[in-house]
Amino acid sequence: MKKILTLLSVLVSMPAGAALASDDCFVPIADWQPRAALVLLAEQNDWTVRRIKIDDGCYEIDGRDASGRAIEVTIHPATLEIIEIEYEDDDDNDDDEGEDAGDDRRRRYQEGGDND
Repeated sequence: MKKILTLLSVLVSMPAGAALASDDCFVPIADWQPRAALVLLAEQNDWTVRRIKIDDGCYEIDGRDASGRAIEVTIHPATLEIIEIEYEDDDDNDDDEGEDAGDDRRRRYQEGGDND
């Protein structure tokens, strides 16, 4: 009985795992569009490209949109379909200590220690 329950729990969890991996691009490199086509796509959308990289088998553009907002765009390498546009906050600080907190920590480290 334990074996059947274990098997059922594994089978039930499989579709959920497959759904989580749906943002990956599984395309043979021979079918990829060239980087020049990606640059053209960025120009057509008025994006300023800072960096083009590959993440999870997809193209990823880091740059800025026409408004100057920082963006991270995930693009399908074969079809150049835009999968996701993520707008990044430049002032996103996870610690509520403010922007100068990191400078203070670096200063303490350079001065010989942090006794906190």
